[in-house]
Amino acid sequence: MQPIHSSQINLLVIDDDDINIFIISKIVEKTGYNVQICAKHNGQLAIDYINELVAANQALPHLVLIDINMPILNGWEFIEAYEALNLNVDNDMYMLSSSVYENDIEKAKSYKSVKGFISKPLSIDRLKELLEAIR
Repeated sequence: MQPIHSSQINLLVIDDDDINIFIISKIVEKTGYNVQICAKHNGQLAIDYINELVAANQALPHLVLIDINMPILNGWEFIEAYEALNLNVDNDMYMLSSSVYENDIEKAKSYKSVKGFISKPLSIDRLKELLEAIR
């Protein structure tokens, strides 16, 4: 059994697929880290959530995993809306997608807020790396 890491990490998952959200939550449990997960089913709900946190002067997520293809506001549109907020926050955002298109990987690199591109499915080892980088 992995040791539990005490400082809480806030994780925002933006994905319209409940199965992917469930899988991520199960992977989080296996990491041994103290992670609070919040899931939003599209980019607009995520922007609304972030605006609520800012208005309430609450901490923003430390780690954000963003699917590309979603209804209402997709992953790219979310990033554009997020960057337009001009928040001076150091959080780690990653595109998490089943896309295998090289142009999606390159596009992710073009956004200052996006630290990288992760192909689904997310592995326990990869999530541990992301969480360890936050600590």
